[in-house]
Amino acid sequence: MDDSRSARAALGVTLARSAGEIARRWFDTSALTVEAKQDGSPVTQADREIEQHIRDAVAQHFPTDSFLGEEFEETIGTSQYRWIVDPIDGTKSFVHGVPLYANLIALQEKEEIVFGVINIPNADILMHAERGKGCWKNGTRVHVSDRTELDGAYVMATWLEDWHPDVIVDLHAAGAVLRTWGDAYGYMMVACGQAEAIVDYTTQTYDLAPMPVIIEEAGGMFTSLDGARDFDCGNGIASNGAVHDSVLKIVNQG
Repeated sequence: MDDSRSARAALGVTLARSAGEIARRWFDTSALTVEAKQDGSPVTQADREIEQHIRDAVAQHFPTDSFLGEEFEETIGTSQYRWIVDPIDGTKSFVHGVPLYANLIALQEKEEIVFGVINIPNADILMHAERGKGCWKNGTRVHVSDRTELDGAYVMATWLEDWHPDVIVDLHAAGAVLRTWGDAYGYMMVACGQAEAIVDYTTQTYDLAPMPVIIEEAGGMFTSLDGARDFDCGNGIASNGAVHDSVLKIVNQG
């Protein structure tokens, strides 16, 4: 068995596609039931089925790897690799019939995210990146935009409930266009040059795990809101790099 990083990345792409097939099957049925977790966030049969499917495949092919997912307890392995999975990123969108939900898979090698995939099955978009090999959308290599000013820049938000009103006012004053095409879809837009930045004030580890490698391999920048190169501190910002500091300066007020 090939025990390399690239073998794991290839499995990750395959699993993202099969996760998308499961998600689409549930998305198109009226039999979906929604439960509330302890934190009040929704969970469905689709979330659990997808995560179990990915867990089983990883355990079969790479049984010594660790695994962190949204729906089940973390599995601690003995290898230097950890899989981080959000079976359905944007479950609220999913259960309300919005087709911009995603399947997220990331691979961490020691402390570094070395592979990530965003699969948006109902939009037929699969974006993936492996460290040092570029960022790819449906087989075509993509790159962030070259816009250097906030004037005319598109800045994405997953939601606006936790945004300070002054941040919105100041972004508009700088000429930025603020839109809520958030969750993973917004990060995909940044990576392929359709938007300049996305800001998340409230996140979990599995929400952002694929984003550092995807954004950086597309030529952009990913940090926490305090400017650290960290996906695991409860917030994040991705950009084309050129507007990163300008956006950070505005969104850190309030």
